Amino acid sequence: MNAAELTVKGVSWAPRKRAPLILQPTSFTVSPGAIMGIVGPNGAGKSTLLRLLYRYQAPLTGQVHVGGDDIWAMPPRAAARRIAAVLQEQPTDFGLTVREIVALGRTPHRLGFATEGARDGEVIESVLARLDLTGLGARTLATLSGGERQRVMMARALAQEPQVLILDEPTNHLDIRHQLDVLHLVRNLDLTIVTSLHDLNMAADICDHVLILQAGHPVAQGAPHDVLSEDAVSNAFDIIARRENLAPSNTDHLTFHLPN
Repeated sequence: MNAAELTVKGVSWAPRKRAPLILQPTSFTVSPGAIMGIVGPNGAGKSTLLRLLYRYQAPLTGQVHVGGDDIWAMPPRAAARRIAAVLQEQPTDFGLTVREIVALGRTPHRLGFATEGARDGEVIESVLARLDLTGLGARTLATLSGGERQRVMMARALAQEPQVLILDEPTNHLDIRHQLDVLHLVRNLDLTIVTSLHDLNMAADICDHVLILQAGHPVAQGAPHDVLSEDAVSNAFDIIARRENLAPSNTDHLTFHLPN
């Protein structure tokens, strides 16, 4: 897997032509191997933007390039070898084992209904080991915890050997231990990553670049410490945000308060 630059040029989206835009024209570039965080209140357009990036919905305007190539100008199978996604909604079991679910990630690399080849098997076993899932390979999804399921979905995406990974709220519904597990994994992936996050302090901690969306409009983007300022966060979320220094780590941390 080799990380590639992701370039988003003026993408917008509406459910149909002449309908009000759900996402206003948005542009940004993510360097190879960097992590881009998308933050904003509910309904801001975060998931809509991500759907344009992993080819679920076509943008009304604009382009999405991976390594200089427009993903909407290539066949779906080719795009699936470049971009993978891990979504909030986890699939139903279908009676498949963990290994069988991870093996689905190899589909873009096969021709027609070809069976699993030696290369596929090597990738699957490597990904299972990397995410500490080898011992769960014969289990079905229904028997796993929420954190284990999230690792399985991540493993399926990594089995695609993408250059760009899209994560929609990867720590949603996970307890603190499993959140830390997922964050540790994200930090150590050699991929270009775009992730939506509710936790702004988490975004500041793991992201190289942050984009704030508000009511479908991109209102700020840049380095986390610059973008996640007290004023910008307060305005975007209609709250009072304060930056405080936490001892003994001497790190900044945002706290949030309701307006009087």
